[in-house]
Amino acid sequence: MANTYTQIYIQIIFAVKGRLRLIPQNNKEELQKYITGIITNRKQKLLAINCMPDHTHVFVGVKPNICISDLVRDIKSGSSKFINEKQWIRSKFEWQEGFGAFSYAHSQLTSVINYINNQEQHHRKKTFREEYFEFLEKFKIDYNDKYLFEFVD
Repeated sequence: MANTYTQIYIQIIFAVKGRLRLIPQNNKEELQKYITGIITNRKQKLLAINCMPDHTHVFVGVKPNICISDLVRDIKSGSSKFINEKQWIRSKFEWQEGFGAFSYAHSQLTSVINYINNQEQHHRKKTFREEYFEFLEKFKIDYNDKYLFEFVD
């Protein structure tokens, strides 16, 4: 797209189905590399990623030629297939339906990257449920509890 200049930064959050802790620590790096490949193949720029045992944070710089929901669909379906082929768990691995997507300014990049990279420390003090509700409140997103992730704390 000639003469098109954009700066779009999105943090995407999605959870394991049933909020089960199914992403093994010893496979975390391999999964993150696989998801990075999906994002790169879609010609988007990965800024940060952290796969927790029950949810994942992905921070991307996106181009205006991609639909966020298409990118998330590709990440979730591709990584589910990858995990199932690797047989990391005994049953079928699935992500929950839906995701959160939150936009940021260029001036916020460092703080968002640090936040994502420090998820382990962050979740020693706060549950994923508390974290997710904070995002919804901070970004003033109207929501219906009925349509949020299954939260098992």
